[in-house]
Amino acid sequence: MVDQLSEAEREDALDGLPDWDHDEARDAISRSFTFENFSEAFAFMTRVALLAEAADHHPEWSNVYNRVDILLTTHDAGGLSERDIEMAEAIDALVD
Repeated sequence: MVDQLSEAEREDALDGLPDWDHDEARDAISRSFTFENFSEAFAFMTRVALLAEAADHHPEWSNVYNRVDILLTTHDAGGLSERDIEMAEAIDALVD
């Protein structure tokens, strides 16, 4: 089982993810990505899907035309875990 991050671990991890917002109510992190068009957004989603499948850790997300909204939380842990931080870092690496 995956452990939920402590408050100190959460704060430290979020300091390293300045583009992600913490959703306190769900103990999750979220970020919106905007692309030039639908094709670029869909290609990004495909790359994220491959990362998620390899990590066996899947985001909650939505796509409207050129925007992709991603929310990460670990349901088994009851909130934010190291798996979410690692996934956010991997997603950021795709767009940086």
